[in-house]
Amino acid sequence: MRVSVSWLREYVDLPTDLPTGDLEQALVDLGIEVESIVDLRETVTGPLVVGEVLEIEELTGFKKPIRFCRVDVGAANGTGEPQEIVCGARNFAQGDRVVVILPGGVLPGNFAIGARKTYGRNSHGMICSAQELGLGDDHSGIIVLPEDVKAQPGDDARPIVGLDDVVVEMEITPDRGYALSVRGIARELSHALGVPFRDPADAPAPGATAAPAYPVEVRDPVGCDRYAARMVRGVDPTVETPGWMRQRLTVAGVRSISLPVDITNYLMLELGQPMHAFDVDRIAGTLVVRRAEAGEKLTTLDGVNRTLSAEDLVICDDTGPISLAAVMGGETSEVLASTTNVLFEAAHWDPATVGRTARRHKLFSEAAKRWERGVDPTLPLVALDKAVRLLTDLAGGAAGAEVLDLDHVRPRTPVTLPVDLPSRRIGVTYPPDRVVELLEQVGCVVTRGGDRLGEDPGAAGVAASGVGEVLTVMPPSWRPDLTDPADLVEEVVRLDGYDRVPSVLPTAPAGRGLTAQQQRRRAVARSLAERGWVEVLAQPFVAPELADQLGLPADDPRRPAVRLANPLSEEEPLLRTMLLGPLLGIVRRNVGRGQRDVAIYEIGTVFHPRPGVGAPPAMGVDRRPTDEEFAAADAVVPVQPRHVAVALCGEIEPAGWWGAGRPAGWADAVEAGRAVLDAAGIPADRVTVRAGERAPWHPGRCAELLVDDVVVGHAGELHPAVVAALELPRRTSAMELDLDALPAAPLATGPTISTFPPALIDVALVVDEAVPAAEVQRALVEGAGALLEDVRLFDVYTSEQLGAGRRSLAYKLTFRAPDRTLAGEEAVAARDAAVALAAQRFGASLRGA
Repeated sequence: MRVSVSWLREYVDLPTDLPTGDLEQALVDLGIEVESIVDLRETVTGPLVVGEVLEIEELTGFKKPIRFCRVDVGAANGTGEPQEIVCGARNFAQGDRVVVILPGGVLPGNFAIGARKTYGRNSHGMICSAQELGLGDDHSGIIVLPEDVKAQPGDDARPIVGLDDVVVEMEITPDRGYALSVRGIARELSHALGVPFRDPADAPAPGATAAPAYPVEVRDPVGCDRYAARMVRGVDPTVETPGWMRQRLTVAGVRSISLPVDITNYLMLELGQPMHAFDVDRIAGTLVVRRAEAGEKLTTLDGVNRTLSAEDLVICDDTGPISLAAVMGGETSEVLASTTNVLFEAAHWDPATVGRTARRHKLFSEAAKRWERGVDPTLPLVALDKAVRLLTDLAGGAAGAEVLDLDHVRPRTPVTLPVDLPSRRIGVTYPPDRVVELLEQVGCVVTRGGDRLGEDPGAAGVAASGVGEVLTVMPPSWRPDLTDPADLVEEVVRLDGYDRVPSVLPTAPAGRGLTAQQQRRRAVARSLAERGWVEVLAQPFVAPELADQLGLPADDPRRPAVRLANPLSEEEPLLRTMLLGPLLGIVRRNVGRGQRDVAIYEIGTVFHPRPGVGAPPAMGVDRRPTDEEFAAADAVVPVQPRHVAVALCGEIEPAGWWGAGRPAGWADAVEAGRAVLDAAGIPADRVTVRAGERAPWHPGRCAELLVDDVVVGHAGELHPAVVAALELPRRTSAMELDLDALPAAPLATGPTISTFPPALIDVALVVDEAVPAAEVQRALVEGAGALLEDVRLFDVYTSEQLGAGRRSLAYKLTFRAPDRTLAGEEAVAARDAAVALAAQRFGASLRGA
């Protein structure tokens, strides 16, 4: 919100000598974020004067049209002779008065102006546009002064174009919609500075008449609970917007379009009431306010042909939708340069509906910005009366006596406030009279009396201290955000001053360190990072089609997902049920940006809905919810286990002068799962890795990770169809594991370290290809007994000599005794026992035997 201080002064008596620093501090103390305060008198230095164009010579032979002008600047150049200036703008003619900065002047951005030769001519100065003067974003042409501006060549142009003012730019929070207007900011400054305020909306306006200004039917009184309209006929379409109005619109960042449209924008900025102007002669039949039919089309004023949703509110005539209600009008009924009959509309729309429509169509107009924050429902008739008077005063025409006002606004509900609640909540003593005074400053109507304990409000002690007294507070119409006692408490604190609230840090209780779950998560993250994996944090939102892209079966428990009521993006309205979806999206994004070797991991929660639990109970902020309410709310919250997932593609070991490198494969994803279980404190003898089948992994290259024979995760290479659907590199692999499904880590005991030398023996066993290597290893460990210290698979070999469907698994066995040096016979016997058990279980045979 940008507004000039001179406009604010019309409604609030700001001190004439108020420093800009004090103005900024007053707004900050009210909780309004100030982006900038610019004294326009300091932005342009040097001679900035009014000039009259005497002659224009069109220069040819250049890539763009260039004009050589002789401009009368009076005595401002010291000689009284016309100034020669080269200009590329086309929107002015001989005899027009323009704004000229002469050599020696400096424009915003420290752009110094001097005399120079350009396009073969000498140019002494510059004819300025609004953008060059820092007055707005319009650079389509230079500033041409209207005929009603009384200024002579050589006069100082600063007061004429508004460079003698101060401009305040503020960031308005979503709960302060009333502050998106001069009316709202002026009222706030009157509170902060203790100066009088004159409400621009406090003016009489004619009410509804028996005959409407135009036939209108409102079919959705919830989406539109008030619709008012008035007509002006016989307007002179050639009349331009006066300079003072255009200047204020420019400062606010609003482009001047035409007089009727500019009036609606001007009143939106002044009152906070968005309006719309229709060309009556372009409307066919009765206006109807209704919900759109899915698939209906509307071309809005920005020239975009939009497909409407069934939730959108539209205004229609006999031809169909002509306006996207409360967001933007349509082309078919817009005011044109030839419009003579204007219908002004001022309505009140449902904030939630407008907000969703604006996001759905990515159309964040100034009107939509105000509607979704809440607008005063009492403004329509006042705004219409002001619009009609402005238009008839400036462009003639006859104002229709008929006034349409379809009013279905429901009365506000009073808020009950214990008078001592602000003191109890904030820790600052607010006497009852002070609480009432501050709430009445806001605009509330406060009724004192009553007692929350059922005692006589006039009892001794109550009147003096206020303890037990209850206020009945009716919030003002312009504050739809005041709905609960907590909102009123905030207003008391805000107006009394946040600086009065003491800064007291709570004493931290003695802690017990990290919980076991926190220690496990940190250990897992540290272990993966030390192995070269890069941690990422993905958004937990996914698209509905992701389940199909991942190839999840129809009955997969990961398909049902929690749908957000107000998602950040309509394209991703669901919460993830597995980490891999968003994680693989990050892989695709990195690969698409040239990062071909990717190895990433994430630790985060997934969300599984509880079917059939219904809606959570409504819980206010006026009291602490009961244990039963907490339990009912918790029963609706989705189950949120914490998972860990990895994804990798490209090379896991880069190629170089040292060798060919190694591409990432499914075995690396399996090893990442083993590393996670090891970091989580799960002993290796309780971990099993076996072949599995689960989407989105390749059926023949998928491993199940089990702890105590319970599946806790899967790892392997992604299915080719999934890789193609998600546009990932071939052979992309991944792992996902449920950390919350892991049992508690057993108490770690120190290993027994033997000082005696080991006995190292290698064995190569030939088995069927279907036999898992981990099961063979388990048999070797069990058969070798206590003397086996370590076993490791180091080679897998297949050949025609071994036979079809057979392979060789080579293991390194390490034997050691804790109390003696092993004899060779002992190590061989242990090896033979291990091989014998593998042969018994899997038909294994020693290779070469």
